Amino acid sequence: MSAFLAGLNDAQRKAVDHHTGPLLVVAGAGSGKTRALTHRIAHLIGHHGADPAHLLAVTFTNKAAREMKERLELLLAQKLAQSQFGQPWSTLPAVEQRQLRSRIYREVIKELWIGTFHALFARLLRFDIDKFKDPEGLSWTRQFSIYDENDVQSLIKEIVTQELQLDPKRFEPKKVRWAISNAKNQGWMPEQLEADAGGQRGKLMAETYRRYRRALAANNALDFDDLLLLPVQLLRQNEQIRNYWHRRFRHVLVDEYQDTNRTQYDLIKLLVTNGREPSDYDDWDGRSVFVVGDADQSIYSFRAADFTILMGFQDDFGDGAASETTATMVKLEENYRSTATILEAANALIAHNSERIDKVLRPTRGEGELISLTRCDDEIAEAEAVVHRMRMLEAAHPDLSWGDMAVLYRTNAQSRAMEESLVRWGIPYIVVGGLRFYDRREIKDVLAYLKLLVNPADTVSLLRVLNTPKRGIGKTTIERLTDASNQLGIPLWEVVRDAEAVRSLGGRSAKGLLQFCELINGLQACAQDIAPSELVQRVMEQSGYVAELITEGTDEAEDRRRNLNELVNAALQYQEENEEGSLEDFLASAALASDADSKDTEQDRVTLMTLHASKGLEFPVVYLVGMEQGLFPSYRSLEDPSALEEERRLCYVGLTRAKERLFLSHASERRLWGGMREPAVPSVFLSELPSALIQGDIPHSGGASIRREQRLDRLTRVDREDSRQVAGGGAAGAPANAVRRRAATKTWAVGDRLRHSSFGEGQVTHLFGSGEKVSIAVKFQGMGPKILDPRLAPIEPV
Repeated sequence: MSAFLAGLNDAQRKAVDHHTGPLLVVAGAGSGKTRALTHRIAHLIGHHGADPAHLLAVTFTNKAAREMKERLELLLAQKLAQSQFGQPWSTLPAVEQRQLRSRIYREVIKELWIGTFHALFARLLRFDIDKFKDPEGLSWTRQFSIYDENDVQSLIKEIVTQELQLDPKRFEPKKVRWAISNAKNQGWMPEQLEADAGGQRGKLMAETYRRYRRALAANNALDFDDLLLLPVQLLRQNEQIRNYWHRRFRHVLVDEYQDTNRTQYDLIKLLVTNGREPSDYDDWDGRSVFVVGDADQSIYSFRAADFTILMGFQDDFGDGAASETTATMVKLEENYRSTATILEAANALIAHNSERIDKVLRPTRGEGELISLTRCDDEIAEAEAVVHRMRMLEAAHPDLSWGDMAVLYRTNAQSRAMEESLVRWGIPYIVVGGLRFYDRREIKDVLAYLKLLVNPADTVSLLRVLNTPKRGIGKTTIERLTDASNQLGIPLWEVVRDAEAVRSLGGRSAKGLLQFCELINGLQACAQDIAPSELVQRVMEQSGYVAELITEGTDEAEDRRRNLNELVNAALQYQEENEEGSLEDFLASAALASDADSKDTEQDRVTLMTLHASKGLEFPVVYLVGMEQGLFPSYRSLEDPSALEEERRLCYVGLTRAKERLFLSHASERRLWGGMREPAVPSVFLSELPSALIQGDIPHSGGASIRREQRLDRLTRVDREDSRQVAGGGAAGAPANAVRRRAATKTWAVGDRLRHSSFGEGQVTHLFGSGEKVSIAVKFQGMGPKILDPRLAPIEPV
C-alpha cells in the first residue's frame, strides 16, 4: 500500500487512490476532506510520479492554501525520510528534518499552483494579459494593479456623480457597483447589462459600466471580478494560450466546489476539456478533475455561488450512475468533529431540504451531551443567559478556555447585546468580521506607494499618496494637474513627473510636487533590487509617514505605527513563504487577502461571528443565538422555498461547528431595526430538531428559572408578566390563556382575520408549515407583515 493511503478510512482511500478521470467527492462537515485533498496530491506526486508543475489546486481561502502546502511538505518529507534514511521521520535530528523539508519545498511545493481562484488566475494573467483582445480595444500590461472594494467604489461614485451627473439617490453607487459585479459574474459586457435592465435605467447602467471599464484600463487596473472574467474571455478567444494551459495542468483539484460561480465553473471547464463540452470529453489519459464539496454547506448565493454546479457534476463529467454503482462519486460521511447527538440533530435538520445529494454524517465519537435550548424575554436576557452559561462551564471545566467558545448569529447587529454582557462580566472576546487589516487607512496608504512604484499608470493610488503625508499640495493644484492629464489623454503620473508642467501648473505647490517626484523616482530605482519588507520600511521612512505619526504623538497614531510594523511582518512572512516572490506578487497577495484569511480565533478569547463567517471553523462549545422566525430564517426567505433551504443549510453549518457542546437560544421579543420591540416566535428550524436530543432551560426576568424537559412542539411562551406571576407563585390570567388556546387550536387559512393584543386587527396573507407546526404571516394596517406562531402569539380569531 502507498504510504499516502495509510491511516485513511475506506471512502477517503478510494478518493485518494483515484488516478485519472473525473471524480466528485461529497464531503460532509468534519469528514476529513482537507486530509483527502492533501493526501491525493501527495499520492499523485509520490506514487504516480506526477510532475508538481502539472497540478492546479483551488482552495476557498489563501489561509487554506498555505495550510495545504505545509501539510504536503511534511507528508512528502516524511516519505523521503523513510526512503533516504530508512527510518521514521520522528527519529531524525531536527537539522535533517529541516534539510528534507527544504528539499521538498524547492523540488515540489514551489512548482505547485495552489491558491484561490482569484490568486491563481491573477497569476495566469501576469503571463498572458497583454495577449487579451478586448472588444472595445482596451488593454492592460502585466504590471496591472488589483483594486479593492474601496478603490472600486470611489471610481464608480466619481463616474455616477461627476461624469454622468446622476442623482446618487436614484443611482446609488453601491447598487450600481453590485449590478456591474453581477454582470461580470455572468460574463456580460455592457450591452448585455443594458438588455437585462431595460429602459433608460438600463442604458445609464450600461454607460456607467463602459466608463468604469475604461477607467480601469486607463489605470492599468483590474477589480476582483476581472481576475476571473478576463481569463475566461482570453482562454475562449486564444486557442494557442488555451492549449498551453490545458497541457500544463493535467490534474485539476477544486475544494469547496459547492461555492463556485458560473465564471469559475467556465474556467475549470476550459482548462480541463480545452474548450470542449464536458459530456463529450474523453481524453483522460494521465489527466483528472477532482472536486470536493457538499451541497448541504452551500451558503454563499449572495456572492453568486451556485451549488447546482456541484449537483450537475455527474451529468457534466461523471458517469451519471446511481450512488451505489457510480465510479465517479465518493461520499465522505464519517465525521471526526462532533458528538453523535450533534450529528443526529444536524442530519435531521438538513433532511428537510430537497435540493441535495443524500448523505448521512456518521459519528466516530461518543454520544455526548444533549443540546440545550434556552428561551429568554429579550435579546438582553439572552446575552446574559449565554454569558452565564459560559461562566458556569469555564468554572466547572478547568481544561476549557474562553477561546474554546464561539457565539454564532445571523446578522452582525446581534453582536451588540452580547458584547455589552461580555464586557460587564469581564470576559475577553473578539468580533470576527471587523475592519480588515488591509483596509486600514495607514496600510492602504503605504500599499498605494508600492502600487505606484510597480504601476505608475495607477492614478487612484497616485492621488491617495500625492499629499500623504502633507506636502503642501493643494486641492486646486491637483485638479489642474488632473484636468491636464485628462485633456492630453495620458496618465496623471506623466504630468506630475514633468518638471516643466509642475512649475507651470503647480504654483506654490510646485516644491512639494518636485520633492514627491524625487521620492518616487528614488524608490523606483531600487524597487526591483530589494526585498518587499525592506521596500515597505523605506517607503514608511523616506515618505515621512512614520515621522508624522511620531510627531502626532497620540494613542491612535501609535496604534497606526504598530499596524505599519505589522505590514513589515506581513512582507517578511511573504518572503519566507515565497523565496522568489516579487513586489507585484506581494501586492497581489495583499489585495487578495480575504476576511477568512484573517480570522483570529486562536487566542484565549470568546469568538463572536456571523454564521457565514464561521464556515470552515470548529469550536468545542458553540452558542447559536437568535433562533427566531424572521431573523433566522430571515423574513426574505419565508416566501421563497429555495432561499429557505439556503437558510436551513446555514443553520446546518452552525450546528456542525460544535464539537462537544451546543447551546441554542431565542427571545420572546426583540428590538429590531427602527428601535421598536416586536414579539418573536421560535424558528421553524427548532421544530425540525428531534425533541429527544433537546433539554430546556427557560430563564425569566424574575431572577428564577423554570427547568424542565420539554417537547418543542409544546413550547409555551414565558414573557415578563408570566414569569413574574410564576416567580410569585401565581398563575397567568385565565381569559388570556383561553384566547390563546382558541387561536392555537384553530385551523388557519389565507384571508382569515384576527386581532392581536398589540397590533390590532389584521388579515392572514401566507401560511408556512402545516399542522401543529404552522406559522402565519399577517398584514396589520400601517405596518409590514408579521410572522406569528398561533400557539404563542396573543391573537384571537375575528
